[in-house]
Amino acid sequence: MTVRTPSPSRRRVNAIDESTGAGAEASAPTRRRSTGQSWRTRLEITVLVGPALVMFLSFVIFPVAMAAFYGFFRWKGYGAPTDFVGLQNYITIFQDSAFLEALTHNGIIVVLSLVLQGPAAILLALLLNRRMRGQSVIRVLIFVPYVISEVVVGTGWSLMLQTTGALNGFLENIGLGALAQDWLSDPEIAMWTLMLIITWKYIGFAVIIFLAGLQGIPEELTEAAQIDGASFWQIQRQITLPLLGPTVRIWAFLSIIGSLQLFDLVYIVWGQYVASTAGTSTMATYMVASGRNSGNYGYGNAVAVVMFLISLVIALLYQRYVMRRDTEGAITEGKK
Repeated sequence: MTVRTPSPSRRRVNAIDESTGAGAEASAPTRRRSTGQSWRTRLEITVLVGPALVMFLSFVIFPVAMAAFYGFFRWKGYGAPTDFVGLQNYITIFQDSAFLEALTHNGIIVVLSLVLQGPAAILLALLLNRRMRGQSVIRVLIFVPYVISEVVVGTGWSLMLQTTGALNGFLENIGLGALAQDWLSDPEIAMWTLMLIITWKYIGFAVIIFLAGLQGIPEELTEAAQIDGASFWQIQRQITLPLLGPTVRIWAFLSIIGSLQLFDLVYIVWGQYVASTAGTSTMATYMVASGRNSGNYGYGNAVAVVMFLISLVIALLYQRYVMRRDTEGAITEGKK
C-alpha cells in the first residue's frame, strides 16, 4: 500500500485556504466591533452637537428666515402680514441715500478701526510682553474699558463731550478755550469723536488677543536673534510680527464684523436723529430709525437681512482670501 504525499503546490493551496478561513473568522468580530464603535461615535457627536445645533437653528437661522419673510411685506409689527410688496422693500433700501450714507460710514469705521486700533494695540502688546513693574496693573487698566457696559460708556462720553460738557470746560479753565468744539454735532469732527470712543473702548480686547499670540512665540527664536546681535525692533519686525500674523488676522476679522454691526455706542451717544445729521449713522441705526421708530417693521426686517448678507459675504471673502493660509492646513483628514 502506497501513501501519497501532497505536492508542494497542493500544500500551499491548503495553507492559503486555512489562513483565509481563519482571517474571515477573525475579521467578523473586528467588523462588528468597528460598526459598534462608529455608532457609538455618532451617538456621542449627536449628544454633544445636538444642543448647540438646536440653539443655532432657533436663535440664528430661524430669525434670519423670518426676517427675510417679513421683508416681503409692509408690516406694522403686529398681526399676520398681509400687504405683500415683494422686493420693493429691498429696492427701496438701495435707492435711499440715507442707507447708502450709513453704509459708507460703516466702511469708514471698518478702515479706521483697523488703522487706528491695530498698530496701537500691537505696540502696547509688545511693550506689555516685556517684564516691567506694574505690568499686571497696566494690563487690567487697558482691559477695563472693554468690560464696561456700552450704555455706561456712551452716557459718560456724551455728557463729557457736549458743548457745555467737561472737556470744553477743562479747555477753557486751562486757557485753551479756542480749542473747544462741538464734538458731537459737527459733521467734520463727529466721526473722529466716534473713532476715539471706539478705540478707547475696544483696544483692550485687541491687546489681550495680541498678548495671547505673543505667548505662543518660542523664546528660543528671540534669544538666538539676540545672540546674533539683532536689536529689539529688528527682532519684532523680522520674527515677532510674522509669527503674530495669524492672531492679527483673526482680530481684524472680529473688528470688521463688529464695525459692520455697530449700533449701541452710536445710538446712545448721538441718538436716532443726530447720528444722521452728524455723519455717524450706521446701517444698524438706520434699521432702527426706518423700521421700528417709523412703524414699518417689514422694511426694518429687510434692512436687517441686507446687513446680514453684507456681513456674510465679507466674512466668506475674508476667510477665503485672507485667512486661507491659516486654515488650509488645519484639516488634514482625507489628505493623507
